[in-house]
Amino acid sequence: MLKPQLHLSNSTKVPFLLPKPFIYGNCNASLPISMHSFCRKNKHSVRVGFNPNNIKAQAVASSTEKSVSVKAIVTVKPTVGGFLTNLGIDRGLDDVKDLLGKTLLLELVQAELDPKTGLEKDTIKGYAHRTKGEEDGVVKYESSFEVPVDFGQIGAVYVENEHHKEMYLQDIILDGFSNGPVYVTCNSWVHSKYDNPQKRVFFTNKSYLPSQTPSGLCRLRETELGILRGNGQGERKSFERIYDYDVYNDLGNPDSSVDLKRPVLGGKEHPYPRRCRTGRPRCKTDPLSEERSSSVYVPRDECFSEVKQLTFSAKTVYSVIHALLPSLETAIIDADLGFPYFTAIDSLFNEGINLPPLKNQKKGFFSTLLPRLFKAISDTEDDLLRFETPETMERDKFFWFRDEEFARQTLAGLNPYSIKLVTEWPLKSQLDPKIYGPAESAITTELIEQEIKGFMTVNEAIKKKKLFILDYHDLLLPYVSKVREIKGTTLYGSRTLFFLTPNGTLRPLAIELTRPPMDGKPQWKDVYLPTWDATGVWLWRLAKAHVLAHDSGYHQLVSHWLRTHCATEPYIIATNRQLSVMHPIYRLLHPHFRYTMEINALAREALINAGGIIESSFSPGKYSIEFSSVAYDKQWQFNLEALPADLISRGMAVEDPTAPHGLKLTIEDYPFANDGLVLWDAIKEWVSDYVNHYYPNPSLITSDQELQAWWNEIRTEGHADKKDEPWWPVLKTPKDLIEIITTIVWVASGHHAAVNFGQYSYGAYFPNRPTIARINMPTEEPSKEFWDNFLKKPEGALLQLFPSQIQATRVMAILDVLSNHSPDEEYLGEKIEPAWSEDEFIKGAFEKFSGRLKELEGTIDERNANRDLKNRNGAGVVPYELLKPFSPPGVTGKGVPYSISI
Repeated sequence: MLKPQLHLSNSTKVPFLLPKPFIYGNCNASLPISMHSFCRKNKHSVRVGFNPNNIKAQAVASSTEKSVSVKAIVTVKPTVGGFLTNLGIDRGLDDVKDLLGKTLLLELVQAELDPKTGLEKDTIKGYAHRTKGEEDGVVKYESSFEVPVDFGQIGAVYVENEHHKEMYLQDIILDGFSNGPVYVTCNSWVHSKYDNPQKRVFFTNKSYLPSQTPSGLCRLRETELGILRGNGQGERKSFERIYDYDVYNDLGNPDSSVDLKRPVLGGKEHPYPRRCRTGRPRCKTDPLSEERSSSVYVPRDECFSEVKQLTFSAKTVYSVIHALLPSLETAIIDADLGFPYFTAIDSLFNEGINLPPLKNQKKGFFSTLLPRLFKAISDTEDDLLRFETPETMERDKFFWFRDEEFARQTLAGLNPYSIKLVTEWPLKSQLDPKIYGPAESAITTELIEQEIKGFMTVNEAIKKKKLFILDYHDLLLPYVSKVREIKGTTLYGSRTLFFLTPNGTLRPLAIELTRPPMDGKPQWKDVYLPTWDATGVWLWRLAKAHVLAHDSGYHQLVSHWLRTHCATEPYIIATNRQLSVMHPIYRLLHPHFRYTMEINALAREALINAGGIIESSFSPGKYSIEFSSVAYDKQWQFNLEALPADLISRGMAVEDPTAPHGLKLTIEDYPFANDGLVLWDAIKEWVSDYVNHYYPNPSLITSDQELQAWWNEIRTEGHADKKDEPWWPVLKTPKDLIEIITTIVWVASGHHAAVNFGQYSYGAYFPNRPTIARINMPTEEPSKEFWDNFLKKPEGALLQLFPSQIQATRVMAILDVLSNHSPDEEYLGEKIEPAWSEDEFIKGAFEKFSGRLKELEGTIDERNANRDLKNRNGAGVVPYELLKPFSPPGVTGKGVPYSISI
C-alpha cells in the first residue's frame, strides 16, 4: 500500500525498493540509496525553459487568507450496462455510499518536499460525491478542499475507490488556483479497495525526465513503477496492472487433444518476441505449455471492452468468433465442400446464406449484433448472412483474373512488403541440397529472355534494375512435406518473377513451384509462363492461385501479425515497466499502444491458437505460427522495420540526398512507398520536435536511467532471442532516440494500416487472394483421371484448388471485422493528447504534424487522379488510399489509427 505520510529525508540514505533489471522472479532488492540518484535537487541543473516548478497548481491567497478553496471534478465513464449495474448487496451498499457522498476518497499530494523539514507534506483529503446522473456518456463527482496557502504546488492525486466494484476514471480537474486549473488525465480502471487496499496515484499532466522530477514525487514515481513490474510470481488477477514477459506457450491445448499440442515459441529452438505473462497453471500433459482459459489476462488498463464507445472493435470480433463461426459450421455441414461454380461464390454477395438462430437466442440476433454482415429480413425467417461486395469487385468483376492486377497488387495491394529487386543471377536456393534437392532454379536465362525479347537481355535487365521477385521458396520449402500430411491442403516453395515495363507497371514473367524430395520421390519443380495456348493459360492461372495462397499466408503471419501485433507487444510491456507515466517518452508513445495487448490476447485465444481460424484456413495450416517464428529468426531486424531501411533492404530504393525523402525509388510509381514516405517524414518531424524539446543535449539521453532501462529491456527481455544481434541501434543521442521512436510509431500506425485495413477490399472476393491451396498442380505426377478432368473442365480444377466453403466464409467474416474502423477510432494526428497540450511548444509541434497529415490527404487524392500513375489510376483500378490518415467509421480502405487497435 502506498504510504503518503511516509517521510524521507532529503539527504539521508534509506532502504529503497529497486527493481533488479532483467531478472525473472522477485524483482525487488532493498538497497541503501540516496534520493539524489533519482532526483537532482539543484534547480540550476534544469535547462532554461523547462522548469519543473512551473506547475499550474500553486495556492495563492491574500495576506489575510490562510487557505484557498479548491474544487475537484472527477469524470467517470459508465460501463456498458449503465453506471455500475451490478445487482445484489454490493450494489446496494455502493448506492448508499453514493448518497452519503463517499464514493471516492481523494488526496492532494504536494509536488515538493517541505523546505523546512525536507520531508513529504501531509496530503489533503476529501471525499468526492456524485453530482447527478449520466450526462453525455459520463458521470461527474465533486469534492471540495481547503488548501493552505503554504501547501505549494499539486503534483499528484491519490484515489481510493470506496465502491465494491471497479470504476473507470477519465480525468480529474482541480479548479480554484490563481494560476488556473490543474489537469490530471487518468483513463484508468480504479480497483475497489475491497479487492486491493493499495491506493492509486495519478500524476498531473506535466511531463518530467527522472532527473527533473519534483522532490515530493520522486518516491511515488519509483513506487508506481514497482507496482507495474510486479514480482513475476503467481497467476494474474483481472483487476491487476502488472506487466511482465513470457514466451508463447499458450497457443496449444494438449490437455484437450494431442493433435492440439504446439511448440513453445520463444527460445533457442523457436525464436520469437515475448508476450505478456499471465501466470496460468501449466498443462497436465505438457508441462512446457500453459493452460488455456476462457479469458486471457491483460493489464487492466489495456482492456477497455466494457466501456461505452470503446466496445465496437473487440465486441464485434468476439461476436464473430464465438457466435457467427459456430453457426456457419452448422449451416455448412461438409467442411471439405468447395464451391461448385463461380456463380456460387457470387451468391455470397447477392443471395447470402440463411443461418439458423443460436440456441437460446431470438431470431434476428445476428442482424442486431452484426448489422453490416446481416441483412434485416422478416421476423419469421432465419438471419441472412450476406457479404458486402468489395470495392475491387464493384469496379471490375474480373479484376482478380488479370495478370496486370496480380502484378499491381504487389505494389499497391494488401502486402506491399514482399516484392524485392533481383540482384543476383541465376536464382539459387540457400537450403541444403542434400535435404531439399538441387539448389538451382528452373527459371533459366532462356525462359526469361523469351519473355522480354525485344526489350533487353537478363543481364541488362538486372543491371538496369528491371527484374523483381516474390520469393517464398526457401521459407516454405521446409514445410511442404509436413503440410501435405494435413488433409485437404498442399504446399510448394515458390518464386514469381516480374519485369518493370517502360510505363512503370510490372509484368509477370514466370512462376516456379517446387516440391522437395519426399515419400521416396526426387525433387519436383516446374516453371509456368503466361502463354497463348489454352492448357498453358489455365496452368498459369492455377500457378498464380498457389502463389497468391503463399502471399496471403505470408501477409497474415509475417507482414501483419509478426511485424506489427507481435513485435509491438514487448515495446508496450517495457514502456509500462520502465518509463513512468510522467516521462515525456511514455506520454509520446502511449496513444500508439492503446488496445494492442487486448487484441493480441484475443488473437491468442481464437485466431492464432491451435485449431483456430488461421490454422484452419491459411497456408501453412497447423504450422502457421511456427512458420512466423522462422520468419522472425531469418528476417526480422528492428533497424529494418523503419520504412526507408525496409525499402533499401529489398532493393526498392537507394539513398539519394537530392531526392524527396532522401531516397530514390527503384519503381517510381510504388503507391505504398510514395505515400508511406510522406507519412514517415511527418512522423519523424513530429518525433524530432518532441524529443529535441525534452533532450536538448546527448547527456540527458545517457543519464536518463528510465530511458536506458527501457531500451535495454526491449532488446534483452522483449526480444530476448535477438539480444546479441549487432544491428540493434545504440541509444546515446537524441538522433538515436528519434530513429527508435519513429520506427516504433511507424510500425504501430502506418505499417499496420497498410497491411490491415484493405483486407476486406482485396481478400473478401477470395479468388483474388485464396488463403489456402487444396490440390496439387495438374502437372505434378497426375493420374490419368485427374488430367483428363482438368482438360475437360479446367475451371473445376481452379475451384477445387480454392478454399472450401466453410474456410472461405469464415475468413470473409473475419476480414470484414478486421478491416472495420470503430466509431471511436483515434486517428494519427487528429486529436491532441491532454499531456501534450500542457506545453506550448509541444502543442505547436503537434498542430504542425496534424497539418502535414491533412496535406497528405490532398496529396494522395492528387496522386490517385494522375493518369500517368498507372499503379493507382486506371479502368477498374481501386485508388490507393490505405495510408490516407483519416476515415469515417466502417470498412473504408483508408485511415491510419495511432495504434494497432484491431
